[in-house]
Amino acid sequence: MPLDPFSQNAAATSARPPLSLSTKLAFGAGDLGTAITANLQVFFLMVFLTNVAGLNAGLAGSVLMIGKIWDAMNDPIIGYLSDRTPVGKWGRRHLWMMAAAIPFGLSFFLNWWVPTTDQGLLFGYYVLIGLLFNTFYTAVNLPYTALTPELTEDYNERTSLNSFRFAFSIGGSIGSLLLAQVVFQNIPDPQAQYLILGGIAAVLSVLPIYWCVWGTRQRVQAFERRIPTPEQRHLPLKTQLRLVFSNRPFLYVMGIYLCSWLAVQITASLIPFFIGDWLQMSAAAYTQVALTVQGTAMIMLFVWSAVSRRLGKKAVYFMGMSLWIIAQAGLFLLQPGQTALVYICAILAGFGVATAYLIPWSMIPDVIDLDELQSGQRREGIFYAFMVLLQKIGLALGLFLVGQALQGAGYISTVAGAPAPVQPPSALLAIRIAIGPLPTFFLIVGMILAYLYPITHAVHQGILLQLHAKRQGETEA
Repeated sequence: MPLDPFSQNAAATSARPPLSLSTKLAFGAGDLGTAITANLQVFFLMVFLTNVAGLNAGLAGSVLMIGKIWDAMNDPIIGYLSDRTPVGKWGRRHLWMMAAAIPFGLSFFLNWWVPTTDQGLLFGYYVLIGLLFNTFYTAVNLPYTALTPELTEDYNERTSLNSFRFAFSIGGSIGSLLLAQVVFQNIPDPQAQYLILGGIAAVLSVLPIYWCVWGTRQRVQAFERRIPTPEQRHLPLKTQLRLVFSNRPFLYVMGIYLCSWLAVQITASLIPFFIGDWLQMSAAAYTQVALTVQGTAMIMLFVWSAVSRRLGKKAVYFMGMSLWIIAQAGLFLLQPGQTALVYICAILAGFGVATAYLIPWSMIPDVIDLDELQSGQRREGIFYAFMVLLQKIGLALGLFLVGQALQGAGYISTVAGAPAPVQPPSALLAIRIAIGPLPTFFLIVGMILAYLYPITHAVHQGILLQLHAKRQGETEA
């Protein structure tokens, strides 16, 4: 029986020694800083801009939207430039990471400074800092993710390597919320709270980047000395768009992922307003609620993974989303004083959030297998790039609309140094609708798309059988 050519390739590339534990840890650490900064921005930047910096909700939503759009646009630009950076002493990827690390930390810190009380100047300042931060974030994160194929060509070792990455990523997200809780409990002044939190988080985010560079440098240099950089060939943009949008299952996966993460991001951005303005709980309380959601999600990742092997991806998605919808819709009905129910909803939401991490990203490889069967090519990069690009633009639009809705409902921003204002009933209702029915709607749409997603376990087995036969035919020819 002829060997699968992929297996032959795996054997051919196994001559490199296995990755050491220290290299895997160093690589994983590279995702720690971006996880910390991204998580703090998701949970606190909107409430900081409105209730600490004093920016009105409409302008605050615009700041977030502009930053997200630029974050989406700069990915292909920086990817193009890093691919064409000369190898040199430090390599193409490491050079970008080292150069951008300190500006990345500094621009993150400046997000939490309130330089003036003028609305126009504040808006301009936070837009500028947001553009700078998102540029340096990508300059660190995109070359970092490109290290994976340079560290190892082994299929299973790449899976192991990325498990270290996501362990650091989730750990950084949880650690950032614990840090915020400690700072909020010990620093009474709101402006000082966020400035100190931003400063500590900036240092904790920059140092692991250098750990990653130092710990992976020799392995990457050995690869770059052995493998010459090929001439880059890029498909025209129109061709890439046609390839992506002609794959119907990919459109379903993209919709499932976008709906799930719109629910996550909208809820995370509104938790401070919902907990503080509607439920009248402390600032520390919404950090504890967020920790409950993320801690539950981290545990359930492993549970849902085991269930998926027995029942399938779609079944797991339906189970997780059903629990999440109960929690999300229940938020609208919560009343001040119902503290226990808040945490019950947070736990149920965590069950669903875990499926938002797990299921869409486990569906993409199935889509890529189908694309290979239809086209004869492996085009992972195109599919992943467009999924992330459209996801960022969708989230930017969603956050912008939430900010505009709060502004239109009469939400009163907090003036620095003044007591928190009493919000009008219209603003409180807008907060409750935006954190309850709105995400629930997106979750229901996501379930409909998951139902329509055509690649079941049986269908995928058929795709793999056809691929195997096709590859054997090409090998024999």
